[in-house]
Amino acid sequence: MALTKDQIKTAYPLPVYNYRVEIDGKSVSFSEVSGLSVGYETSTYVESPLTGAGPRRMLMPSQRKSATVTLKKGVVSGVSVPTLYAWIASIELNRIDKKDVYVRLCDETGAAVVSWKVINAFPTKLDAPTFTASSNDVAVESMELMADGVTIEQS
Repeated sequence: MALTKDQIKTAYPLPVYNYRVEIDGKSVSFSEVSGLSVGYETSTYVESPLTGAGPRRMLMPSQRKSATVTLKKGVVSGVSVPTLYAWIASIELNRIDKKDVYVRLCDETGAAVVSWKVINAFPTKLDAPTFTASSNDVAVESMELMADGVTIEQS
């Protein structure tokens, strides 16, 4: 049975390659984003038994876990150093510049369908590319961010 264009739009999952990343309202190109997860720590409560039974243990959700997000991008002359290095270098001066980062999954027209908001993110690690004389791969740098958490927004 043939499907119409509208049926395909609502029934088929979106491809993962059509996304954009915004840091401080500016679009920045990244080849890979990982670590967008929402999770909670758990606490164990032990109830005293009312009857002859043993103590009852209950697991309950507690505080939201912080997020560790990794962003990877190809090194581009004149673009990479000002964008990523300047952000992590500011930590050396004890000026933590926390920013909200949006990762937006887009449809075929480029409109955002689902957005992941990384709240109060700051860089904790910047990895240079791996250099190998026998390889012709693209030079890829990666930045690790810590954040208060991740929220998901439907567009």
